[in-house]
Amino acid sequence: MAEMKDVFGQEPHPVEDDLYKEPMRKRRKSDRDQRFRAFPSVEQSALKEYEKLESRTRRVLSNTYQKLIQSVFLDDSIPNGVKYLINRLLALIEKPTVDPIYIGLFGSTGAGKSSLINAIIQQAMFLPVSGESICTSCIVQVSSGCCAQYEAKIHLLSDQAEELSIKLDPYIRTQRRDWDGEAAEMHIWPLIKHVEVTLPKSDLIPEGVVLVDIPGTGDFNSIRDEMWKKTIDKCSVIWVISDIERVSGGRAHEDLLNESIKACQRGFCRDVALVVTKTDKLHLPEYLRERKAGNQAIQSQREAVLERNEMIKLQRTRILKEKLKRKLPADFKVLEASDLVYTVSAQEYWQQALLTEEETEIPKLREYVRKRLLDKKRRTVTKYVTEAFGLLLLTDSFSSTQNLPNEHLHTSVLRRFAEEKVELLEKAIGQCFACMEQPLQEGVRTARTSYRCILRACLVRSKGNQGFHQTLKAVCLKNGIYASRTLARIDLNEALTQPIYDQIDPVFGSIFRTGKPTGSALMPHIDAFKHSLQEKMIEIGIRSGWKYDSCKNNFLIQEISAILGGLEGHILRRKRRVYESLTASVQSDLKLCYEEAAQITGKKACERMKDAIRRGVDRQVAEGMFERAQERMQHQFQQLKTGIVEKVKGSIATMLTLALSQGDGLYKELADVGSEYKEMEKLHRSLREVAENARLRKGMQEFLLRASPSKAGPPGTSL
Repeated sequence: MAEMKDVFGQEPHPVEDDLYKEPMRKRRKSDRDQRFRAFPSVEQSALKEYEKLESRTRRVLSNTYQKLIQSVFLDDSIPNGVKYLINRLLALIEKPTVDPIYIGLFGSTGAGKSSLINAIIQQAMFLPVSGESICTSCIVQVSSGCCAQYEAKIHLLSDQAEELSIKLDPYIRTQRRDWDGEAAEMHIWPLIKHVEVTLPKSDLIPEGVVLVDIPGTGDFNSIRDEMWKKTIDKCSVIWVISDIERVSGGRAHEDLLNESIKACQRGFCRDVALVVTKTDKLHLPEYLRERKAGNQAIQSQREAVLERNEMIKLQRTRILKEKLKRKLPADFKVLEASDLVYTVSAQEYWQQALLTEEETEIPKLREYVRKRLLDKKRRTVTKYVTEAFGLLLLTDSFSSTQNLPNEHLHTSVLRRFAEEKVELLEKAIGQCFACMEQPLQEGVRTARTSYRCILRACLVRSKGNQGFHQTLKAVCLKNGIYASRTLARIDLNEALTQPIYDQIDPVFGSIFRTGKPTGSALMPHIDAFKHSLQEKMIEIGIRSGWKYDSCKNNFLIQEISAILGGLEGHILRRKRRVYESLTASVQSDLKLCYEEAAQITGKKACERMKDAIRRGVDRQVAEGMFERAQERMQHQFQQLKTGIVEKVKGSIATMLTLALSQGDGLYKELADVGSEYKEMEKLHRSLREVAENARLRKGMQEFLLRASPSKAGPPGTSL
């Protein structure tokens, strides 16, 4: 596809041969209907309405695109405005229906992640599980699609030619035999980066949801470890998986929670929950002996399991909320969630010896997944139809012969107004980012006074150095980081900067929040800038005698939303670089120290390595290591501010240039798309009707659920 002008105001590229590319084929109706099998009838109705609305919009865009292509096919001098328009149309036609929702199952070895996924997709032994050994050795993504068969993609590591050849050798040659004649066991996982598995059409997991099994706390292989971090950051939902026996403590569990909270700061995650697995495991005599739940008698194992599950929910919800409040803004959306803790049992889901299917809470997790997808579908289609409407407004106005009085005068007034507002926006962004200065300074002071204690905690083992020598050497070889599929993750750079993160986390979260507007939040300032421009356009339109629904007025208003709407995604992608700049700075400063320590061998090598690390850190701290980290984060904020302002300026300039060029006689040969515009106008109006119908259906469903008696009961009882 020819590279189109992006939403940030880059100039449109010359028309290439692939400008006349055929848009992708539409999905067949029967295939589309299959996507809704995982939803109850009420939700299916809402999804079908949104799907129909999107499909009709895509058809209108495709018809418009074909008309324009035919009208300019033989024209050697296509104006930039038409190039921009054609590329925008093609990009919107081929835009994916809904970006996948990645739900990361993040837990230690043996926590039950694979068993949980098997229960959710109702495939008992789909992902291998074992109670005796590690099964999942790499990241596995599971989703459903429209295929009739199972599909799998194996992504291999991209090592050098010679190195990969050596690793491949034992897997492609004839298998060697043991002394007893049996084939020797071989493991392919060292060559694999990650695996994607697509299920056939599912009645349980809708298309558009990806369940990600994220094993352990990283991987010693640098490529897989980077994949591990990127996978966590792209998840919009993270379920921290912990079995019932380890949920109440342990360093690994706390590390996983901390890593999940960091994903809320630096990545796309907006929702974190704790999923407690294997809740059917309970030794009744021991539970009754230690029970502190009042005088109510427990008559059975089932009652004890249900009581303990409820107690764990109350206890862990309180603890998790307190932890989230310390790290995230007080109004962060996850803190308002009704369910932060789930108690599940994959084994009971299949056997139902103690618990009903509903009491295993597997259906509850499925319901959560469906609601997330339905909500995202609603928001995505609303944005899609609105953007398409603006594009049709632009197309129709290009082919219009309407000439407006004082056109250049009013555009210049709007340009001056926009320039003034951009200056105000730049100041507002600077004020947002200035909120980081004080917590950064306090964090640096704390880090300088506490780094020796932190380093001691990382380097000293209560059981001595036995077995730690090789681990420490691996830490140094990987520039301060050691990741293992079985052991707790070691990151000296992160540990040393943690006092700074403790200070900045709440403020950082406030800046990049997408919820309620506050003085330190960035996006509300961009939204205010957008609304001020739109209001000015309406004002100019009224003074100029434009009709309220004139193409020019509506186009300008809609185009601003489309252009500035892409800024949020850009900011979310850049914030990871900003957030990780502290650890990246420290890691860079300590690189020589790590290299020196890694070369130490011989007698008492472990202690000598520790001494080398301590001396290196002392030296760098004395030379301003933490202050440099602060400066580098502030520089990243400055770069982000500059980038936002430049993109806004370019976007507005491009939009005004396009607006000014309408009706100037350059587009007389452009195809008439009046009928497509009218149809798009109807679709835009019907958005509200679809949303209202969905709301009414949901209300009726909730009423019927409240009015009908519960159908749940213990196993073996009749309803």
